[in-house]
This record gives sequence, structure tokens and C-alpha cells, in this order.
Amino acid sequence: MNPEKDFAPLTPNIVRALNDKLYEKRKVAALEIENCSGFRRWKGETVTQLKGCKLCRCQGCRPSVTLGKGNDFRSCFRSGRLVREFVAQNNTIQIKHVIQTLSQEFALSQHPHSRKGGLIGLAACSIALGKDSGLYLKELIEPVLTCFNDADSRLRYYACEALYNIVKVARGAVLPHFNVLFDGLSKLAADPDPNVKSGSELLDRLLKDIVTESNKFDLVGFIPLLRERIYSNNQYARQFIISWILVLESVPDINLLDYLPEILDGLFQILGDNGKEIRKMCEVVLGEFLKEIKKNPSSVKFAEMANILVIHCQTTGGPDGSCDSSFGSSINVFTPASTDRAPVTLHLDGIVQVLNCHLKDMTIGMMTRIAVLKWLYHLYIKTPRKMFRHTDSLFPILLQTLSDESDEVVLKDLEVLAEIASSPAGQTDDPGLTDDPDLRVSHSELQVPTSGRASLLNPPSTKGLECSPSTPTMNSYFYKFMINLLQRFSSERKLLEVRGPFIIRQLCLLLNAENIFHSMADILLREEDLKFASTMVHTLNTILLTSAELFQLRNQLKDLKTLESQNLFCCLYRSWCHNPVTTVSLCFLTQNYRHAYDLIQKFGDLEVTVDFLTEVDKLVQLIECPIFTYLRLQLLDVKNNPYLIKALYGLLMLLPQSSAFQLLSHRLQCVPNPELLQTEDSLKATPKSQKGDSPSIDYTELLQHFEKVQKQHLEVRHQRSGRGDHLDRRVVL
Repeated sequence: MNPEKDFAPLTPNIVRALNDKLYEKRKVAALEIENCSGFRRWKGETVTQLKGCKLCRCQGCRPSVTLGKGNDFRSCFRSGRLVREFVAQNNTIQIKHVIQTLSQEFALSQHPHSRKGGLIGLAACSIALGKDSGLYLKELIEPVLTCFNDADSRLRYYACEALYNIVKVARGAVLPHFNVLFDGLSKLAADPDPNVKSGSELLDRLLKDIVTESNKFDLVGFIPLLRERIYSNNQYARQFIISWILVLESVPDINLLDYLPEILDGLFQILGDNGKEIRKMCEVVLGEFLKEIKKNPSSVKFAEMANILVIHCQTTGGPDGSCDSSFGSSINVFTPASTDRAPVTLHLDGIVQVLNCHLKDMTIGMMTRIAVLKWLYHLYIKTPRKMFRHTDSLFPILLQTLSDESDEVVLKDLEVLAEIASSPAGQTDDPGLTDDPDLRVSHSELQVPTSGRASLLNPPSTKGLECSPSTPTMNSYFYKFMINLLQRFSSERKLLEVRGPFIIRQLCLLLNAENIFHSMADILLREEDLKFASTMVHTLNTILLTSAELFQLRNQLKDLKTLESQNLFCCLYRSWCHNPVTTVSLCFLTQNYRHAYDLIQKFGDLEVTVDFLTEVDKLVQLIECPIFTYLRLQLLDVKNNPYLIKALYGLLMLLPQSSAFQLLSHRLQCVPNPELLQTEDSLKATPKSQKGDSPSIDYTELLQHFEKVQKQHLEVRHQRSGRGDHLDRRVVL
């Protein structure tokens, strides 16, 4: 640059000083442009006056936050007039001319020292303008921001210093230019030079102070830039972004929650950063948003966030826990109604497709599977009718998830299945529920892949229910669920052994226990795989007699006082006949002691095996448990419970000389002598053959049914002994 060129109103001395390679001379020129006064100590000289200067580093007139090199210049001189005089004269033309000259001829010059001089000159102009600097901010800021991209780190540092002074003077007036300032700062935050980075942090703190104390921040205009910058991969830039989100979230007048869907994906990306500190900051931000969501759920745009959440539910948030999200990113689960910020329509098909895909992926972790199931449960609660259109596609994978190794996953899975089975939205007029058995099989059945040669459990036809009470009215999917659950137990016996009791107990809590047992008994009545039927009945009976969840159902069955309880007993009895010992235990539970005695009499016609005796042994142990306290107390009333005593003696006669035999024998020895308990009134009374005898129950027919079922079991055992344990299961309708 030619220093002799006319740069009026800048004097030749100022121009030469601004182009000088020495910082001290450029500083003096800047002070002359500003028209500042002030003296400082240098090498022991006495300070005579300390005031006014915001650019120099004099002790006493330095700014509150010091930028620059400290004491690397000689002194500040009383300058001429220039900008301060132009301000006093309100000469805007000359002011603009000075700024334009400093910008075009110096700050944007090709010569590095000229650029440095231009930067310090622009800062001096801003200080001289004071509160009027807001009128010239565009001209002051733009050339400084251009220097942020300079290859020379010292020049980037001086640009940061100059902008700090410009912003400090203008304060709230810089907010209309916030986006360009933020854009420049986001780049400096990742600057490789530590001095530049340190200077940018000071400028960043100043800008944050201005934003928090102002109520004129343009959040709508800022969000697009934030949405773009949040995808930076640089850890310092990410830290810068997170710090700004925290600041904006803390300002009461700024409602960042409205725009959470636009930055949520980026936040989850940052949550997977390798830096522990950055992840911690991001967790704090997400925690603050979660608090706001809980406080103001009505203002949350859940539909817009749905796609983002289901995509990221496949990741842990840790640096090594991310998975390929290409599948999820290709599906948009919300469709904007227009290009403007209008309400959105939930694209449920896309959500279900993503959730279904993740649930099928056996490689994903436990927490991800739980998150998917929580989403499904939430959707069934919030949009049940729309979700039921996807139930047929979800049902098989939900059933398969019951085999998951995690109890937490299985429990969440059962919650989803229970909601499907109990929701009023699932009560449809399905053509499969007609009286035509063929139509029923083809329409109402949910197809589930099976293994082995297990047959398909079909829903019962009306024709097969003449002797059995009808299943209580419930959701049309409930019965389908019971059918497919039993089918899964049949095809996967390990699931029944390991998880069967847990699954059934949880279902009894989530749904109606009576419905569970009623429908399962009804289905098992038509099961031709008699070995599975016997095993399943034994499992159900153990749950019925021992589980705390079934306390009310046991009380309902104990007295058979209502028609409903009698119907339930008959339904259970018919299926319980697959296992002789469980049938007797059911009679003990319902206080049908005479019928229990009649059944034990029939045991002499059965094939007594080791398994059979083992079950009798377990029943004796069960009689000694708290469940049957009432039964043991009834042994005191010998006169009114003769068949109870006979039934127990019958069990005793079945047992070999074992510990169970000794246990039951000792119990029966405690039964008092009826001769000693008789009174004159009791001698006149007629003994009751059975406590609580229910005339509506045909016990003769039940006994005949027991004999029929046991005969079928005997035939099957003989067939197995001849051709192996490989029978096709068929359903008898």
C-alpha cells in the first residue's frame, strides 16, 4: 500500500502508522483515530494521568477483560480530533468514510500489517462512536469477521480482539447481527491456535452475557444456523454448540423447547462423542429438556420427534455403542402438512416399520429392546385404533420376544401384549368370529412360525362348547393371544419350563386372572398332544395353588357360591382331567371332598407310574402348606367331612413307604376320634355328604369325563411305546 495516497480524513502519519509492522505504532495510530487520552508508567516513569482508553493496556484504563500482549508498547498520546470530532459534529458522511477506508484499504488489504492496522483502527472507531456504534455495526463487523478466516493465526487473534471491543461497546445493538457473530465464533472455537481459541472464548462469554440480559434475541432466525452447526464433528465446536444451548435454555424469555425437534438429532449425535466431558454436557442439556417436557407436555411436538427417537433408540449414546442407522434414516415417520411450521401428521406406518425392524434384530442390546417396547406400548395407549392395523405384523415378533434372556425385556413385552389383548379398540366384528368353524380358523387365527411337528391350536367352535361354559366376553385379540401363547409353549418347551410360570403370573396381574385360566383351560380341552396338555395343566395348577397373584381367584373357587365360580370350576376341571393328581388338588381347593374321594377310587384303574407317584408326593407336601390351612382345620370336624378323611387315606394308600407317606400318616394320626367329639345334638343330625354341594354341577358327568380323558392318555402312551414319541397334534372340534 502506498502511504502517500490520499486517505483523508486519515492523516499521512496515521496511515503510515497503521501499515507499520510494529504493534506499538499501529496502536498509536488507532488511539489518534479514537481521540483518546491517557498516560502510563514505562520503565519507572511517573504516571500523571490515567483515564479514558479502552484499547490500550495501561494499568487503570484497561478493559475488564484484557486481550492482547500486555505491555508491548510505549505510551498513549493525546491525539487529534478525527472520529470523536465527527461524532460531536454529527458528521455521518465522514464517519462512514473513515470506516470504509479502514475496511477496504486496510482490513481487507493483501498486506498483513495493513490488515492488522485496519482491525485495530475499526475497533478504535467503535470505541470513539460509543452508543452510536450501533448505526455502523454492519460496516464495522463484516471486515473483522472476514479476517477470522485469515491463514495468519496472529491476524485471527487481532480480529478476535477487535471484535471483542466492538461488541463490548455496542452491547445489545449487536443482536441483529448475532447469526454472523455466532457463525464466526463457531469456527474460532475449533481453531488450532490456543491463543486464538482463548481469545474467542472471552468474546463468546461477552456475547452470552449480552444475550442473557436482553429480551430481543431472535430465536426463530437463529435456529436454522444452530441446526446446521450442531452436526459439526469437531469436539471444540460441539462443546461450543452445547454451551450455547445451555445458555439459551436457561433464559426465561427464550422457549427453546418449541424447536427441540430441529436439534434433537444433532444432540443425539453429540451424545456419542468420544469426549467424556462433551457427553456429560450433552446429558445435562437433554436432562434440562426432559424437565421442560414434563412441566409442559401439552406444548411438546412429540410427532416431530418420533422419527428421531426411534432411529436413535438403537444406539447407547456411548462412543462405541452406535449402530448403522441407514435403515431408520430412510424412513420419515412424520409428514409436514406444509412447508411452513404447521402441525404435522404422524406417519405411523414408518414408526411401526422402524420399531419392528429393531425388535427383530437379535444383535441389539437389552436397553434398546426395552426402549422399542416402551414406544410400542405408548403408541397403543395414545393411538390404539391406528395401531391395531399393525397388530398382525407385530404379534409374531412380540411372541418371539418372550424368549428373550432378559426378564426386563419379557416384562415390557408382556405389557404390550396385555394392552393389545385388553384395549377396547381391539374389539372388532371380525368375520373370523362367526359360527362357521372354517371361517373362524382362516380369519381369526394369528399365524406364528412353529418348530417341530407341533399342530396348530385353533379357537374352539361353538359346537364343542355344549358341555363347557363359554369364555367370558373380552377383547377379540385376547383369545388369539392365549391360543398363540400356548402354541409357543408347546413348540418351545424350554420356554414353558424356564419362563412359563413367570409369564402367566405377570399376565394375571396385567389382565384378568379368571379370564386367563378360563380361556387357557378351554383351549387345552381341545389339545390332542396329551403330554403337553398334562404338562401345561400341571403348570397352571401349581400357579393357581401357590402364587400370591392368584389369591382372589383361589378365594372365588374355594366356596363355589356363585354361578360364575361354578362355571369356572367346571371349565378348569375338564382340562385338569389331563392330569389326575391336579384334578384331585382342584377338588381339594374347591372343597369338593366327596368327588375327590370318587376320583381317587378311580386311580386304581389308572397306570401308576413313577411320575404319577411323584405328583402324589408333591400334593401331600402342598397339603402341609399355608394354602390348605382351612383343609387341615376341617379335619377336626370329622362328622361333616368324612370324605375329606377318606380322600386323604386314599392318597396314603397310593404312596409307597416314603417321607411323604410318613408326613401324611402323621397328619391323619392327629385326626380326633369322632366318638369323643359327638354330642347328643350331633347324634340326631344327619351327616353331610359334601360341604357346599352345588346342585347345578353334575358331578357324575364330570367323573365320566375324567374317565374318558384318562382313557385317551392310556391309549396314547401305548401308541408311543410302539412307534416312538412323535405324534402329530390335531385339534378336535
